[in-house]
Amino acid sequence: MSHVLIIGAGGVGNVVAHKCAMVNAENQGVGTFAKITLASRTVSKCQTIAKDVFDATGVTIDTAQIDADDVSALSDLIQRVGADLVLNVALPYQDLHIMDACLATGTDYLDTANYEPLDVAKFEYHWQWAYRDRFKDAGIMGLLGSGFDPGVTNVYCAYAAKHLFDEIHEIDIVDCNGGDHGKAFATNFNPEINIREITSKGKYWQDGNWHETEPLSVHQTFDFPNIGQREMYLMYHEEMESLCENIKGLKRIRFWMTFGQEYLTHLRVLKNVGMTRIDPVIYQGRPIVPLQFLKAMLPEPGSLGENYQGLTCIGCVIKGVKNGRVIQKFIYNNCNHAACYREVKAQAVGYTTGVPAMIGAKLILDGTWRMDGVVNIEQLDPDPFMQGLNTYGLPWQVVDIDVDIK
Repeated sequence: MSHVLIIGAGGVGNVVAHKCAMVNAENQGVGTFAKITLASRTVSKCQTIAKDVFDATGVTIDTAQIDADDVSALSDLIQRVGADLVLNVALPYQDLHIMDACLATGTDYLDTANYEPLDVAKFEYHWQWAYRDRFKDAGIMGLLGSGFDPGVTNVYCAYAAKHLFDEIHEIDIVDCNGGDHGKAFATNFNPEINIREITSKGKYWQDGNWHETEPLSVHQTFDFPNIGQREMYLMYHEEMESLCENIKGLKRIRFWMTFGQEYLTHLRVLKNVGMTRIDPVIYQGRPIVPLQFLKAMLPEPGSLGENYQGLTCIGCVIKGVKNGRVIQKFIYNNCNHAACYREVKAQAVGYTTGVPAMIGAKLILDGTWRMDGVVNIEQLDPDPFMQGLNTYGLPWQVVDIDVDIK
């Protein structure tokens, strides 16, 4: 029997709690996820999710109030509830504090997004990779990036390296949300994190070096399966940092995301008037961070699901060599916003992050995956994870593709 402690009660935390409870129900309350605790700074959010989970599955999950920045309090909570794994879907700013609590208690750790300092929009793995030896010496596992991107996209690459290619030379990760939530302007996950990411400079890796581009300055059209042609923009995304180290023979890796023109127009205006700033300004004698104020004004991402229509498409266009011949494959998933809401009261962006987090946690807790230390997900056997995607709601396709991304 295993116990998971989920930290974070936003849209992704809601999905994770539901999917863990579904596994609990399948196992009749024993084995993996036999006990589930959901904790957040705002315990009322946890209680709302717990009620929804019980109504949907009949599974009772415990709730707790916690400030994830308080390492001592979090350590006490981990020990009090007897957690075997801490599943972190809180803010990226809190990753290191949660990892410190896992070290203090000898508890396995999993997250979906890498650490990011509060005062600078710079998300890199080196802060968490610095924990490698300490986690290994403690005999615990820290799994980084078990969401979709990062997460599933990493596993797609590992699966391709294992089964589809002799050598992988180029990877283009493409992310399209072809859905419509009916709002003038809203973000599909935490607005503060989302806007910091989008307004940062683009970056890609080629021939052993990183190359920077101005924010959203490089773009092209791509035909996404079951969605159609969309304009996608070159960005930096953290999975490239680990994949360029772990996929041998790689010569280039890039990340692309689609945005509609209305979204970009709103973003440009907000940036021009200073609302995307992350440094404090003085308002009525008090310091406020404009982006944090903007976050408070925008719809909660978890509230978008009820009226969301359409599909997402996220995948990897991979070029390399098989049996001496250059080939190119596209591994991808389509996810339906409305179907996600019917299942777990979530939109597809939260669903595509929460389901892989549950699968990664399940594979650690049932002993399928074990590697002491801090590891990125592509370092593990991709096959059980790929099977889990098909089982738990994110089926994938592999197709030949002859369209070169410039």
